[in-house]
Amino acid sequence: MKTTLKLEELTLFLGSIYLFSRLNFAWWWFPALLLLPDLSMVGYLVNPAVGAVMYNVAHHKGLAILIGLWGLYTGNQYLMLAGVILLAHSSMDRVVGYGLKYPDSFKHTSLGTM
Repeated sequence: MKTTLKLEELTLFLGSIYLFSRLNFAWWWFPALLLLPDLSMVGYLVNPAVGAVMYNVAHHKGLAILIGLWGLYTGNQYLMLAGVILLAHSSMDRVVGYGLKYPDSFKHTSLGTM
């Protein structure tokens, strides 16, 4: 089952690359922004519970889709870019085993213990 889930996430990541290709940004923006959502880990400097909430909000695919659709609805390329990057980053994280976090520890994730 883990292989199936990883393939699904890889498909979403590749789909994000396609969506990015439809935007009017130079290609270097994609790798430059791809790790930006990890800044949400700053919450772990406070404690694991705050870190988990901040991390989970920044890595929630529903938020990525809402931001991207908001950008599509308003014609705002920057919002579409933000949605695509959030989706790509979250999918990339899931492919390598980083799931959403539980409040007790950074290593306790929705995909198991790292």
